[in-house]
Amino acid sequence: MKAKLSLVTLGVADVARARRFYHDGLGLTPLMDLPEVVMFEMGSVVLALWSGGELAADAGVPAAGEGFRRFALAHNVPSRERVDAVLAEAVAAGGTVSRAAKDAPWGGYSGYFADPDGFLWEVAWNPDLDLT
Repeated sequence: MKAKLSLVTLGVADVARARRFYHDGLGLTPLMDLPEVVMFEMGSVVLALWSGGELAADAGVPAAGEGFRRFALAHNVPSRERVDAVLAEAVAAGGTVSRAAKDAPWGGYSGYFADPDGFLWEVAWNPDLDLT
């Protein structure tokens, strides 16, 4: 397999609510916008929002499961100031900050927010790695 991440699907409780958070709140533009699924281009990766129950059924796994999902999505930004600005945008859109931004041991600056379904996003500035 050639390593490439092309699409990340979040199984959400309410697709319309998730759409409002990511589109209306954070300003992402949908590539596909249907009542049952919304997809946003995020550089070379697509973020999809789909019913958690439908996603579980499609994958053939139980839909039950709450709490820490053992992964976080990440959004790298070009400056330390932008980290704080993105966290504030997430809160204004209906998200919650799970960890305020602070200096990181790897030399950058980062914080975390959770979307309305509890999916974690790290917002990071790394002066030694340009992922923007």
